[in-house]
Amino acid sequence: MSKAFTREETDGPDIPDLPPLTSALAPGARNYITAAGVQKLRDELQQLVEIARPRLADAQDDPDAKRQLARLDQRIVQLEESLQSAEVVTSPSGPADVVRFGATVKVRESNGAEVSYRIVGVDEIDLDRGWVSWLSPIAKALVNSKRGQRVRFKFPAGEETLEIVDIRYE
Repeated sequence: MSKAFTREETDGPDIPDLPPLTSALAPGARNYITAAGVQKLRDELQQLVEIARPRLADAQDDPDAKRQLARLDQRIVQLEESLQSAEVVTSPSGPADVVRFGATVKVRESNGAEVSYRIVGVDEIDLDRGWVSWLSPIAKALVNSKRGQRVRFKFPAGEETLEIVDIRYE
């Protein structure tokens, strides 16, 4: 019988190559992050390396575990790269009268609705909480604004005038 028609015991389903994770940052861009954000990344990295990875590594015979391990290893590399390039930005001292990185900004829309945005690093984005990247169009429109100032911003649904109601730093 030809070797082409036999199966080795160690053969199993191929694990597809995962596409590389890409950074939200342009090459050479600074990776600004809050102190709390860098701590969260460190905690996640520690949990993955010390707890999650050893569990998956023990289940090497399971093809599903191999795929999960490949994804986990990819996330570990991404976290390490983010932490290596991270530039922690501390909150400004003194009164919170100008919108800067790390600010939580409450704005009033023209219909009277109030919405808050927190300007954070690309690794901290959480749209459900209103945390937007400092590279986002809304953050760029708000940065350097002052309390009481009106800022024009073009949402996908149309242009809006936003009034800066409050500025806070954690």
